[in-house]
Amino acid sequence: MSGFMTQFFIFLIIWWLVLFAVLPWGVRRQESDEVGHDPGAPANPMLLKKAVITTAIALALWGAFFLATQYLGLSILELTGVARPS
Repeated sequence: MSGFMTQFFIFLIIWWLVLFAVLPWGVRRQESDEVGHDPGAPANPMLLKKAVITTAIALALWGAFFLATQYLGLSILELTGVARPS
């Protein structure tokens, strides 16, 4: 079994990748352009909602990865197709 810290950092990498996929969801531009504000800035970024969605998706992906590596006996190299099982 992999160590706790290894699994934590794998989850963290998955979480960041999913976050960048979730960030653009539901973004609406600000209607009024005020001096000093970026016109492309979102009116309501909904960061807490996106963090919760990101965590749920990342937990599902990490769970599938954990199941495949710990209980089905696959390695990361086998999952990427680099190593062939002997």
